[in-house]
Amino acid sequence: MPATSRATKPTHEQQVLRLARKRTLLRARELTELGLPTITLTRLVQAGKLERAGRGLYSLPSAPISAHRSLAEVSARVPKGVVCLLSALEVHEIGTQAPLEVWIAIAQHMVTPRLDRPAIRVVRMSDEALADAVDHLKIDGVDVPVFNAARTVADCFRFRNKIGLDVALEALREGWRLRKFTLDDLWRQAQRGRVANVKRPYIEAITS
Repeated sequence: MPATSRATKPTHEQQVLRLARKRTLLRARELTELGLPTITLTRLVQAGKLERAGRGLYSLPSAPISAHRSLAEVSARVPKGVVCLLSALEVHEIGTQAPLEVWIAIAQHMVTPRLDRPAIRVVRMSDEALADAVDHLKIDGVDVPVFNAARTVADCFRFRNKIGLDVALEALREGWRLRKFTLDDLWRQAQRGRVANVKRPYIEAITS
């Protein structure tokens, strides 16, 4: 009788390419967690089957690139950070800001991330603040935490010395016009961010 055929075990290269097709952005540390040699990534890049998307990040050459790929890259490398301020405004399509850097909020005690690209701007917050009013988006297969629209507007006033009062006012005005949040949301986040007194006259002006 003919010998029974056995299923051929996938090679390391095949396993890695399979992961890349599932994740869009593949992190080198994911291979380590699965017991796969990271040298496989180098071989696949040399063979033209993968591209280096950033330090420790890889993708298929044919993988579609979303408009917010830079946010996915930063979140993949700073998993405890939350996209904030100008970058969050861009995600929520509020205002005219087109930041050249990714704005990311991290805990007070965290070491500042060192990224070659994309460029980042770091804002430090308490653990409690980092956990409040966070939306989770899926961008290129990566979980990207982003502060919601009302929280982002409150943060724009809170950090107006970093981004400018004009940007905060535009965010408030345009966010309200586009119905990105309710009045209750605005007041709640203003109070939590301790900027209610600053925002009060502007909120009353746009809602009267």
